[in-house]
Amino acid sequence: ESQENGDFHLKPTKEAGVLDTSQWPLLLKNYDKLNIRTGHFTPLPNGCSPLKREIKDYISSGFINLDKPANPSSHEVVAWLRRILRVEKTGHSGTLDPKVTGCLIVCIDKATRLVKSQQGAGKEYVCIVRLHNAIEGQAELAKTIETLTGALFQRPPLISAVKRQLRIRTIYESKLLEYDDERHLGVFWVSCEAGTYIRTLCVHIGLLMGIGAHMQELRRVRSGIQSENDNMATMHDVLDAQWVYDNSKDETYLRRCIKPLEALLTSHKRLVVKDSAVNAICYGAKLMIPGLLRYESGIEINEQIVIMTTKGEAIALGIALMTTAVMAACDHGIVAKIKRVIMERDTYPRKWGLGPKALKKKKLISEGKLDKFGKPNDSTPQDWNKEHPDLR
Repeated sequence: ESQENGDFHLKPTKEAGVLDTSQWPLLLKNYDKLNIRTGHFTPLPNGCSPLKREIKDYISSGFINLDKPANPSSHEVVAWLRRILRVEKTGHSGTLDPKVTGCLIVCIDKATRLVKSQQGAGKEYVCIVRLHNAIEGQAELAKTIETLTGALFQRPPLISAVKRQLRIRTIYESKLLEYDDERHLGVFWVSCEAGTYIRTLCVHIGLLMGIGAHMQELRRVRSGIQSENDNMATMHDVLDAQWVYDNSKDETYLRRCIKPLEALLTSHKRLVVKDSAVNAICYGAKLMIPGLLRYESGIEINEQIVIMTTKGEAIALGIALMTTAVMAACDHGIVAKIKRVIMERDTYPRKWGLGPKALKKKKLISEGKLDKFGKPNDSTPQDWNKEHPDLR
C-alpha cells in the first residue's frame, strides 16, 4: 500500500546523496547500492512509476500469479481471463495438466513479451505418489527419490502438450515430506528444470523400487521467481475485482490481483539509463556508455540483464557486453545489446538525430546534396566527403 501511495522517482544530482531505498518498489529497491557512473541527466516528464500507471496501462503491462484450479486446462484458464479482463492477448508461464493446481503466471498484453523467459524458468512442485505395493519403510522411498536427481532421461506421457521424444531434464533437488504406510502414499517436494514431467518421474520411482507407482496429485508451488506465497490470485478474485471496478470504479482490488511486469524481473542485474536514451533502445539501439547512469556489481559478459529507466520501468532485457569493471573504466563502447524490448515505442520522446552532425546531414539531404539515404552524390561538398569517407 505504502509503495503505491509514495512518490518514487529519481532527480538529477551532482553529488552522491544518501537515500534509503531498501523499501522502494520493484526494480528501484536498493537503488543506492548500484554503482554510479554519472548522476547528470535531463529528466523527462514522460513515463511513470509502474505502480502509478493508469489502470488501463497497469492491466495491459501486468501479470497475474494465478492459483490454477483443477479440471480446466491451462489454455482454457488463460482464455477465460482474457474474456474477463477484456484484453487483446494473454500468455502463460508453462502448461499445467488439467488436474494439476498451483502457480500459473498469466501475462497480459505487453507483458506477454516476457512469456518466453518465464516458460524457461525453473519450477517447484509438491507431489503425491501412490505406490502399487507395500514397502519396508519411509527410508527406502526417501532414498529412491534422492537417487532421481541430476540429469534424467524422460519421455513425455501418452497425453501431453509436446512431442513424445526422449529428452534430458535436470532435477536440482528433491525430498520426501511424509509417507502414509497404510495407503502407500508419499508426499515429496521437487525443484526442477522447465519441461520436467513429474508424472514420468513418479513412474520411474515405481520402476526403481520394483513395485510400480503413479502420480496421484500434483501442485506447482513455484514458477520462476513467483511462488505460492507471493499473493496468489484465484479465478474468483479476478472475476470479483473486475466486477468491483466495473460497478463502483474501485480499482484497488484489481491492482492487488495484477502485478506490474517489473516484479518478474527483480532477480536480474540492473542497468539504469538516461531518459533521453530510452526511446532509442525501444527502437532496438544498443546501449552505449554515454547513456548509462548506474549499473549493478558483478555483471559478467553475456549475462542477461534488465535495462530500466530512472522511474523504475523495465525497458528491455539485454545481454551484457561489458563486465562491471569495464563499465567503470570505459568512456565509450557498447554496454549491452538488446534481447527483448518490453516497453512500447514512443513512450518517451525521440531524442536522437538532434546533434550538430545529424542536423547538418538532414540539411544536406533536404538541399539534395546527399541522396535520401544520406549517401554522397555528385553535388556533395568536398569537406563532407573528407570527414565521412565511404568505406564500401
